[in-house]
Amino acid sequence: MMKHFLILLLALNTFSAFAQDKVQWHDVTQWGVEGRGWVDQERSKWFDRFPAKAEKTVTKSVWGLSRHSAGMMVRFKTDANAIHAKWKVTSARLGMAHMPPSGVSGLDLYARDTKGKWRWAAATRPSKQEMQATLLRGIKPGLREYALYLPLYNGTESLEVGVPEGAKFESLAPRKVKPLIFYGTSITHGACASRPGMAHPAILGRRLDMPVINIGFSGNGKMHASVGDLMAEVDAAAYIIDCLPNMNAAAVNAHCVPLVKQLRKARPYTPIVLVEDRRFPNSWLVPRAAKIHDANHAALRKAYEQLKAAGVKHLHYLGGDALLGEDGEGTTDGSHPNDLGFIRQANAFEPVLRNALKLE
Repeated sequence: MMKHFLILLLALNTFSAFAQDKVQWHDVTQWGVEGRGWVDQERSKWFDRFPAKAEKTVTKSVWGLSRHSAGMMVRFKTDANAIHAKWKVTSARLGMAHMPPSGVSGLDLYARDTKGKWRWAAATRPSKQEMQATLLRGIKPGLREYALYLPLYNGTESLEVGVPEGAKFESLAPRKVKPLIFYGTSITHGACASRPGMAHPAILGRRLDMPVINIGFSGNGKMHASVGDLMAEVDAAAYIIDCLPNMNAAAVNAHCVPLVKQLRKARPYTPIVLVEDRRFPNSWLVPRAAKIHDANHAALRKAYEQLKAAGVKHLHYLGGDALLGEDGEGTTDGSHPNDLGFIRQANAFEPVLRNALKLE
């Protein structure tokens, strides 16, 4: 009796393993990801955020960071009861001291519910550069839309989505509506989200149901004119400039007004949102830190008022004092948001963006 049971169990396990191998793979480069704003131009690598020509114009650091797939997201529909993925990242540094591999190098899956709301579905735990994983199994029946976010702080070499053979699979091309372009620092880049879908540009993309282009560059969001040239090429729904954490007051005085005028010359009617830097949650204890924030905020406000006085239209402003909340619990390391901090940032950004975009 026991012998027959063991034989049956072995047969079932063998069948299960065989069935799991019957996966139909879909290369996402065949239909495209959102977050590639310069899709019609030559690229060194398919998942780069900037076109190849940018290597000659932006700084070396910005170019290197632009090869991270931050903000990219691929959409598809399926009725599959399981969803798989295999992907390869460009760097062996899968995580950082203050940011887990799940955010640096992982994938993050969302699904639309029956009311059309995006809800989290699955995430990954990368352990090597080339991975294959079952994202979700035992999915209840029904055809639904999914969104899969790519790694934030690593480059993506390749990505395929798999479903069991026989399941319906429909690739969804990047939406043609104008995207939101977030230009900023490591915070915009996604540090230190636990998973890619938790960076505030991604959260806002879901809430507003709009495509997002993330051009956050860790330590290098400095209102560069070379980046402004690239931004101006894209007919965006709005430009969000959030560079103050990488700048001081003198740099803001030197670069903010020229960048806004540069964008406004190319795109007379596109809303532009200027964002103050968040305050370090312990700046109430460290006077020097508080003074830096005070000076940055004053410089940005001065630039905003100067631009308004000069007749620049469709210009909006977001203060930084409440970006992370008031309890000091919104960061991982005293600077970069944790998931709670990113939700709070999204909450602060959302009404300003809705007003700028004239959304209800």
